[in-house]
Amino acid sequence: MAETRTPPHRPDRVSNPPLPPIPTPDESHAEVASTTFSRYRTGLSHHRTELSEHRTDLSEYRTDLSGNRTELSMRRTGMSIHRTRMSADRTLMSEIRTALSLIGFGFTVYQAFRKAFEAGLIANAQSARLFGLALLLIGIVLLVGGIVRHVQFAAELRARRREMIDEGLIHGQSTYPISVTFVSALALLLVGIAAVVNAMWGGDFLGP
Repeated sequence: MAETRTPPHRPDRVSNPPLPPIPTPDESHAEVASTTFSRYRTGLSHHRTELSEHRTDLSEYRTDLSGNRTELSMRRTGMSIHRTRMSADRTLMSEIRTALSLIGFGFTVYQAFRKAFEAGLIANAQSARLFGLALLLIGIVLLVGGIVRHVQFAAELRARRREMIDEGLIHGQSTYPISVTFVSALALLLVGIAAVVNAMWGGDFLGP
């Protein structure tokens, strides 16, 4: 688990006493006047020292705030990588839906005319067989293209994330699991290939 950073404590306001008035010693006694002015300068020096210490505390407070902002920025960047990954999954899911519609409709057309031919309702359904096969192939091509693009983008995103972790730009504490959408796409691809094989080598009953 990541260490929780506590918010820094803002330094209290400085309530310095007002500056003492400039002394007006008797000029006829030089030593007394020199001592009076020396004490006045010492008081001013203490006043400046207190202000300097307060500025130092404020500087440390700003440094702590800057560290917190850097920490939040690193976490936002890490989360943005996961949002980008989920966006890529959604893109692949939309391609899966389109490919599934094409494959399902193409296989339905093929099976419908196959049953009609077996029932003797039609004598030739070669054009319907080719139309169903074309839909199957289009769906598979779309699915293959989506899978290839998803793999390339995921590999690039993983490499970029690893570089940012090595450079200390993000923490990289969260896992980067395998995409379930990608596994589903592979499974649908196998189903589509099986449907194409069935349509191409199981269609002799459709006639010449």
